[in-house]
Amino acid sequence: MARRDVCVTDPIWKRYKELVRKEMIPYQWAVLNDSIDIAIERERNDASIPNEKSHAIANFKIAAGLEKGDHYGWVFQDSDVYKWLEAVSYSLSDTWDDELKTLADGVVELISKAQQPDGYIGTYFTIKCPERRYMRLAESHELYCMGHLLEALVAYKLATGSELAMDVAEKVAAHLCDTFGPEEGKYHFADGHEEIEIGLMKLYHITGTEKYRDLAEYFLKVRGDSPKEWSRLKSMDKGGNILGVSAEAMKYDQTHLPVEEQDTAEGHAVRLVYMCTAMADVAKASGNKEFEKACKKIWRNIVDKRMFITGGIGSTVLGESFTLDYDLPNDTMYCETCASIGLIFFAKQMLNLERNSEYADVMERALYNTALSGMALDGKHFFYVNPLEVVPEKGKLDPTKSHVKSVRPQWLGCACCPPNLARLITSVEDYIYSVFDDAVLVNLFIASDMSLEDKGKKISIRQKTDYPRSGKVLFEIENKEETDVTIGIRLPGWRDEVKGSIDGSAVKITEKCGYWYVQFPKGEHSILLDMEIKPKRWYANLNVSEDIHKVAVARGPQVYCVEGKDNGDGLHKLVLRKDSQLTDHFEEELLGGVSVVEGDGERLVWGGSDAASSSLYTCRPEYKKEAVKIRFIPYNTWGNRGENEMRVWITEE
Repeated sequence: MARRDVCVTDPIWKRYKELVRKEMIPYQWAVLNDSIDIAIERERNDASIPNEKSHAIANFKIAAGLEKGDHYGWVFQDSDVYKWLEAVSYSLSDTWDDELKTLADGVVELISKAQQPDGYIGTYFTIKCPERRYMRLAESHELYCMGHLLEALVAYKLATGSELAMDVAEKVAAHLCDTFGPEEGKYHFADGHEEIEIGLMKLYHITGTEKYRDLAEYFLKVRGDSPKEWSRLKSMDKGGNILGVSAEAMKYDQTHLPVEEQDTAEGHAVRLVYMCTAMADVAKASGNKEFEKACKKIWRNIVDKRMFITGGIGSTVLGESFTLDYDLPNDTMYCETCASIGLIFFAKQMLNLERNSEYADVMERALYNTALSGMALDGKHFFYVNPLEVVPEKGKLDPTKSHVKSVRPQWLGCACCPPNLARLITSVEDYIYSVFDDAVLVNLFIASDMSLEDKGKKISIRQKTDYPRSGKVLFEIENKEETDVTIGIRLPGWRDEVKGSIDGSAVKITEKCGYWYVQFPKGEHSILLDMEIKPKRWYANLNVSEDIHKVAVARGPQVYCVEGKDNGDGLHKLVLRKDSQLTDHFEEELLGGVSVVEGDGERLVWGGSDAASSSLYTCRPEYKKEAVKIRFIPYNTWGNRGENEMRVWITEE
């Protein structure tokens, strides 16, 4: 196994990492312990969503026999704690903190005490109904939670060397291997929400234990057959519904077909990309070509027909799901933060299967737009849903848009997104590079220092850049071995003019599957990649009915939007002129420092009589146009200046 150390030095990403370490992690810890007075909002109008408190840590204490009481919250509430622990693990790897380590040690110990003698762990069933374990796996999220636990424990082991973390993880995995599988006497079905497969693969990668990989592959292979067993056990279970998410429609949880036969993105968006993340990982590890083919087909369907320009996925609040090709509504979409994070996971694994820069392009798009949009600049307010068009009154008064918030809530009744984002940001260095036996790929332009030791090779790469403020990226490379080293640098799909130099001399850039490959002998070398970053107009496929005659603005990897704060209310009345030149400039004091884009446009106003202007419809529209300067800000920063309108796509004439 390669040993790769990456230290992020980028000011933007260090700021985000510090925000998570200093603000988000302590804030979430207070929420998990119910020790902070905040408003917990339901992510949509649904009275069944528990929003009185988190109670997550208390659930573990009760399950461990340390306190008296009952379980509160979703059946998957445990996963909030596990994702918090995983974020802490990555944060400790980045910046050591003795107090945080002591706190996290206590959480690992608490988890171990809540674990049952046979390795099972799940506070809901341990507290309320241990006899119903695995009886409702279509909705109970038991293995989903254990998958997040395995991810957290592996991360904590790597960060701190904790033996207790590995003991708990191995005990969970042994229990699962004894309980599930093709053998007689075992359960022959998977969890309704994919995730255990990812956790098992994480454990496989650090232990090399093949039965963990094999079980992950089995859970995927048995997925299409699972509904029959779910129904059989449910008919035997007389305990009634639990506070999970029902999974009656098979497309919702990707059980409508064997995974090898699935070729479109269907159902709950997070589940789908978690499934594909695991499939791609298993395909690489086991050589399963059918999994690889299915992943590529689903990927094509997502990025060609079912992905929003921001990297968001999920077109409807009903089931938080995909719908059909080109159905990409701007004001009723879902675009859950977790879904874009899952798309990033999927893209990373696809890069291991195929060296194609498109995967990194999509990874970057989702990262810089929908993912970062999920957290306010204070680290204490969060979006579950990331809309492309917002009118605050509609979100409040239209029941079909109750999920569309104009400001980020302090916390959410279903709190999967905040800790998911925390673990992504604290581990962003894992997405910068992909390492192969014959090359190192640079996927993201984030200032960082990377050292690699693999099979006797010793390489270091220092990346210097203020991307995406500018497109200049300098790589200082040291090859300490006698053999040549190959570096592949991504050439973004959005690029126009790009220049390159090696050791100070200009060279012609050659491209292979979106990467510029350069070989270096032993010694110190440099590569300069100089990409022109300027505002550009983007247009949707004509099959996307919502965006006909509309334009979106992007600058490099960042999609931009207009807010009422800058442009006044009634953003639907704005028109960007086709002949206007888009300009950009950097504003240090705005939203933590952002590049602002401006263009000449017009605002439609009524030019006729007052009586006619009050009519709902007219045969003689007397519109006139007032010249305005339209101001755009990065999409991921919207909603940080109070409640106001926002939209990404605006009319162009």
